[in-house]
Amino acid sequence: MTDVEIRPLTPDRWPDVAALFGEGGDPKWCWCMWWRLRAKDFSAARVADHRASLEARTVEAAADNRPAPGLLAYRDGRAVGWVSLGPRDDFERLRRSKVIPAIDERPVWAVVCFVVSESARGTRLAGALLDAAIGYAREHRAVALEAYPVDTSGTHLSPASLFPGTVGTFRAAGFQVVGSRLSQQGEPRPERPIVRLELG
Repeated sequence: MTDVEIRPLTPDRWPDVAALFGEGGDPKWCWCMWWRLRAKDFSAARVADHRASLEARTVEAAADNRPAPGLLAYRDGRAVGWVSLGPRDDFERLRRSKVIPAIDERPVWAVVCFVVSESARGTRLAGALLDAAIGYAREHRAVALEAYPVDTSGTHLSPASLFPGTVGTFRAAGFQVVGSRLSQQGEPRPERPIVRLELG
């Protein structure tokens, strides 16, 4: 997709991400805080709290010269896509997760969420966002980029189920399977792989 411009989320771009998330679906209530909070803290918070938390993290990241919480894709001056990424340790739910175990002790980054406007679906925008995420992680000296996509082979999934990205999108960008999610009983789930791209 060549007609998009992808930029980090900064405080001046807050109205753009708010408009994109306001289109509906999970982003309208989650505000991309699902992975950033412990389960009990996420459940206890209201939608307005999630929105305020993401906005505060955006402002703090800019003030402290730290990586933005995600990247926005623009087409014709309007935000039509979003990818959330950052150091894996920034995502508290990931740090505590028993079903998405850490593969090793390396300080990897993680891509955890995509949002694509209904108007931009079917345009390979997720691939463009992933390419930009790889470049952004490299700029910030990440050693590797990790993700937890869904395998869509032979299955039709709703757009809402595709927020982690698809295995095909990550494979096309050079990611390799390095593990899998676990069931609640601790058994591997090959259909929910952990993928990683080395950036060093």
